[in-house]
Amino acid sequence: MRLTARAEDFPIAGVFSIARERRTVSRVVVAEISDGTHTGRGEAVPYPRYGESVEGVLADIMALAPQVADGLTREALQEAMKAGAARNAIDLAFWDLEAKQTGVRVADRIGRTMAPVTTAYTIGLGEPDEMAEAAKAAGERPLLKIKLGRPNGDPERIAAVRAAVPGATLIVDANEGWSENNVLINMSACAAAKVALIEQPLPAARDGVLATISHPVPVCADESAHTSKELAALASKYDAVNIKLDKTGGLTEALKTYAEAERLGLKIMVGCMVTTSLGIAPAMLLAPGADFADVDGPLMLARDREPGLVYEGSVVSPPTAELWG
Repeated sequence: MRLTARAEDFPIAGVFSIARERRTVSRVVVAEISDGTHTGRGEAVPYPRYGESVEGVLADIMALAPQVADGLTREALQEAMKAGAARNAIDLAFWDLEAKQTGVRVADRIGRTMAPVTTAYTIGLGEPDEMAEAAKAAGERPLLKIKLGRPNGDPERIAAVRAAVPGATLIVDANEGWSENNVLINMSACAAAKVALIEQPLPAARDGVLATISHPVPVCADESAHTSKELAALASKYDAVNIKLDKTGGLTEALKTYAEAERLGLKIMVGCMVTTSLGIAPAMLLAPGADFADVDGPLMLARDREPGLVYEGSVVSPPTAELWG
């Protein structure tokens, strides 16, 4: 077995803005595992918020190449590497390779049905009038994810967006940008705008206050929740969890995290980084059963890889076998 990895750049359509960064390019890492006949692929997005870089993730992947050559399995990978982008890329490559070796789709192996889902569409952070204009331009999409998280002005931002799209379902993502001083004001503004879900309002290290205040809108853990092991401790603070393959370190752990969230009675969002269709394809095994799907990564790009997922408006179809799995 031969493990290789490479970085690829995909231009973003315009600028992607959230509370902590602005980007014009998505840098992804693709891992490939080959048995000489078949090659499995997995894509991941290193995230600086979690101490990751493209160079570091590539190095971590290639450091494991000798173990893969010696017969390391996907199951053993879970203990050989920590959760994160590097393990995600390798885990997904293993799943894809196994599907190609056996001729059995991953969905059939694990007993999950892939089906079209309606994804959220992201409106980047900006001034209220800019965000309202962007939301109005996406007004035919039924589910919008609104990026907030500035120290001031978020109530005005969400009010402007709601006025622009009175019929859309709205999700808010503060990306840890609120504080104990404004969380109640901002949550009240979201409730007034009939927001359906608020993602990660407070920094992960300071989210304890969420267990002591009422939630006029359900609150979803993102940066606070990575794997199944953390969910029980978060259940008193949050009403939902955002499961991302780059956080769980692959589909193997994502399936466990999904099951644990269901056991705890948490609502589930299946999310993504700004990634190509190769990175989204495995998440389509989880998205059909989730309360919210946020798998719009390829829609943020100026170009996707070929073949890619098919998006008709906000409805995304399952991946072909040629793409992944």
